[in-house]
Amino acid sequence: MTNDAPRPTVVYCRVSDIKQKTEGTGLASQEYRCRQYAESRNYHIEKVFHDDVTGGGDYSQRPAMNDLLRYLGENSEKKYIVLFDDISRFSRDVHFYWELIQRLEDYDARPDSPNFSFEQSPEGRLKQTVTVAAGAYQRESNSRQVRQKQQAKMEQGYWQFPVPKGYEFVKTKYLGGLVMRQEPAASIVQEALEGFANGRFETQAEVQRFLNDCPDYPRGVSGKVSGQHAHDVLTHMLYAGYYKYPNWGIGLTEAKHEALISYETYLKNQKKLSGRAHAPARKNINEDFPLRGFIDCECGKPLTACWSKGRSKHYAYYYCQSKTCSSGPSIKRETIHGEFEELLKSLTPRRELLEIATDYFKRLWDYRQETQSARLDSLEHRGQKIERDINKLLDRVIDAEDPRMQKRLEQRVRLLDDEKVVVQEKIVNCGRPLKTFEVSYRTAMTLLSKPHEIWASGVLANQRAVLKLVFGERLIYVHGEGYRTAKTTLPFNVLGGFGEQNMKMVGRAGFEPATNWLKANCSTN
Repeated sequence: MTNDAPRPTVVYCRVSDIKQKTEGTGLASQEYRCRQYAESRNYHIEKVFHDDVTGGGDYSQRPAMNDLLRYLGENSEKKYIVLFDDISRFSRDVHFYWELIQRLEDYDARPDSPNFSFEQSPEGRLKQTVTVAAGAYQRESNSRQVRQKQQAKMEQGYWQFPVPKGYEFVKTKYLGGLVMRQEPAASIVQEALEGFANGRFETQAEVQRFLNDCPDYPRGVSGKVSGQHAHDVLTHMLYAGYYKYPNWGIGLTEAKHEALISYETYLKNQKKLSGRAHAPARKNINEDFPLRGFIDCECGKPLTACWSKGRSKHYAYYYCQSKTCSSGPSIKRETIHGEFEELLKSLTPRRELLEIATDYFKRLWDYRQETQSARLDSLEHRGQKIERDINKLLDRVIDAEDPRMQKRLEQRVRLLDDEKVVVQEKIVNCGRPLKTFEVSYRTAMTLLSKPHEIWASGVLANQRAVLKLVFGERLIYVHGEGYRTAKTTLPFNVLGGFGEQNMKMVGRAGFEPATNWLKANCSTN
């Protein structure tokens, strides 16, 4: 202690990440040691700056360090002591360290630390350089070791980076963090991905709407699932049990965690995202007008919809936008929806026909189970042929001198790699259905038997599924008359045909008209 006036001081504390806040080298412990040292040196602490980001060796990437330098500049009339717990907390890069020291000298500030003596001499500067260089070596060495361990685990099939919604990291004793399913988000993501592949959801916007409609699906700060998030879900390969990491030279690798979908389903989704929707779908459809985008006016133009403001309330209408259409005024939503529900009721097959369809599906299911050995042989031959084709293409890549030819050959190899993975998945699952017959056909039979009830649920995703799976093309609505004859999909065509009452048994003569017996010579009686 001295009798001189206290020196104005600012304290700088830093940890590499947020987790270290609670560890022994955390911000609180650093500040405590600095305050003890300041008291013993007669320093008056005016302000404390905390950083919990590393920024590498570049001090300009640390928010608190920038605030500290700004504070020194705003109070340049004072000669500050910049106090920090250890020189490694200041910087671990020689270049940035001396640049930062120069910035302090520009503000007439002086660094100090309870664990290091700053001497203004050639020997003192050498000591600082060596100390900082040793810290830089330790930082880079640790980073290299961490990367090598992560890369080794990635090559073995263990994902090492943040996981998407539906997965979580679970710590284990020997293997570290393992990727595991996290319910109920995993089941929701699985339903969304499979629904997009099989046509239940035709667009990315419908997947986004489905995720928003699931209250158990985790959301971000905004409380809503964004379109970008829906796109990330549809394109994340990790859900298929595979990943790539070209930065470390890791190609397509089968992961050790449980996949939510097959790789074949993943490829279907990527192909669908890169193409155009072929079925009726509208991104701007909403729950008020579920038929918009699926019904045409009799003039051939699609009907649109809107809310119209009356004297005391709003009214919902469908109408034709064509200026040349003479079909009539707009149609009340209640009218067009009511007639559509009657149309769905008329498509409901009889109970005995559904029993016949169920029995047929069950026989087909059993037949496919019995013929799996032949299918397995075919898949194995296909896998061997793909492997041979890949080897031939790789030889051509090596011999090719034209970079464009090399690029095209490499693209064909990647496509064959994708097909190879799909075939391998089918070989593993051949003879072992992923779902039971009851689970696989439950949704289909429910749709066949109760299309009107599914529509009446009011869930937009279910209503869109009814429109796509029941009707083969857009419906045509005539003002004052209703819907024209609807073209339904194959299952409803078949069951509807069986349901006709004018069916008769074929007579003994068959379909051809009867003919007289032909005379012929015979050598015997």
